[in-house]
Amino acid sequence: MKTYLRYFYITLVVLGTTACDEGFDELNINKIAATNVNPVFVLNNSIVNASFVSATVQNEIGIVQQMVSPNSGVLTGANFNQDNRDGMQQNWVRYYRTVIRFSADVIQSTKDQPTRTNLYNMARIWKAFGMMIMTDSYGDVPYFEAGKGYTEQILLPKYDAQKSIYTDIIKELTEATAALDAGKTIETADVLYSGNISLWKKLGNSLLLRAGMHLVEVDATLAQQTVQKAVQGALMEVNSDNCVIRHDANYVNGIGQMLNATEANNFYLAAPFANHLKTTNDPRLGSIAVRYVGAKSGPEQTAARANIDPSVQVGMPFGFDNNTVVPQATRDGLASFYDYSQVDRTRLVKNTAPMFLVTAAQTQLLLAEAIQRGWATGNLNQTYQKGVRLHMEQMALYDSRASIPSTAIDTYLSNNPIDANKALEQINVQYWIASFLNGPEAFANFRRSGFPRLSPNPFPGKAIKGNFINRLTYPNAEISVNKLNVDQAVGRQGADDLDTKVWWDK
Repeated sequence: MKTYLRYFYITLVVLGTTACDEGFDELNINKIAATNVNPVFVLNNSIVNASFVSATVQNEIGIVQQMVSPNSGVLTGANFNQDNRDGMQQNWVRYYRTVIRFSADVIQSTKDQPTRTNLYNMARIWKAFGMMIMTDSYGDVPYFEAGKGYTEQILLPKYDAQKSIYTDIIKELTEATAALDAGKTIETADVLYSGNISLWKKLGNSLLLRAGMHLVEVDATLAQQTVQKAVQGALMEVNSDNCVIRHDANYVNGIGQMLNATEANNFYLAAPFANHLKTTNDPRLGSIAVRYVGAKSGPEQTAARANIDPSVQVGMPFGFDNNTVVPQATRDGLASFYDYSQVDRTRLVKNTAPMFLVTAAQTQLLLAEAIQRGWATGNLNQTYQKGVRLHMEQMALYDSRASIPSTAIDTYLSNNPIDANKALEQINVQYWIASFLNGPEAFANFRRSGFPRLSPNPFPGKAIKGNFINRLTYPNAEISVNKLNVDQAVGRQGADDLDTKVWWDK
């Protein structure tokens, strides 16, 4: 009897299990889940993630002496000429995981689709932009194998020499820009330009001009050839051409988020930048700066103390920490170091402020330099003034309260004409200003041009042998996981430190 019952129960279990399995596969399929994604949305993901991370303030923006903090710890960086790898890896992680990865995915998925050729070439331009940021900042980096972890299972990409990277970036920008065709499918869902082919062509040519100018010191012939290719096509020339990432309450500006939260009282306008704007009566100082007059602490930086009058602004000098800056503030006639000027976090670095990546102002200033070098035709003074005017007009795009009256722009240009004997310096000092908050490009142009003529940061105990930081260092994770390829790059390029120069920086 017991044996019979045992068999009976086993039969029931088997029958029940079989019944449960029927339709099991279909039951566990989500019939409303997407089985594929329109690649234009993947490119959009790449584009919006190109907005720079907060660490650019303590690194690239600090290196070119536009902002500074007297505080150490997580804020250590250019303020003390120290290697803070946690901060220096942030753009690397952001760009490789999103900008480069997603643009590479779009290239892979659209290369054989004749109806998506415009999207394919837009992705090529965008990937070239992202890779230029990476190689300019770090030197030799993964390029030809970058972004192929999923598509080709390349998990440990090799590092490529910057010379080879630039050769291919120039090729990609040239080919992709030429191949864009307004007669083919227009990618209206594109978040950057709504698929406008004319604007994408301007972006491609303007990036090509930038790439050429980066090579001035290392290969003047290639630089000239590249610049001349760029100026043969349409370039950015009005602010509606700008490559800009727009933010809102949900997708906030990373720099603004930091400066309106944890580090609101810790970063200040650097004296070299503030002093230049002030001594030249540059109206942009009134758009950029705020000083909480008389503040003796962070909580005292209240709206009632806020003063945006250019005449009262005082930039914080380099060379001090949060102890030694206290007597310096007294010498500067301030109540405390909280009394120094800051970037106005209710205007230029509010949470919803746009992030400008490639602009008409920058492009026209580079074109002015090309004219000065004899690589392009045009009126030097008019092109130079156009670039300056465009950046001053760009202030209104951050916030209407930052707008500069046209009469003030006219006065500044009249009082600061270009001098043929100092043209290269004047152009590149203006480029420094026009690249404010665009740390990677300001850093790149400072190294390749040598302007502005900044005094070295005098902070004692620096971690560099030279006068300025020359590159960012590789992330610790790369050194741990991809060590063989990192070591090959170091053997080719030089020590993985702040002194080693990238290939084009001669």
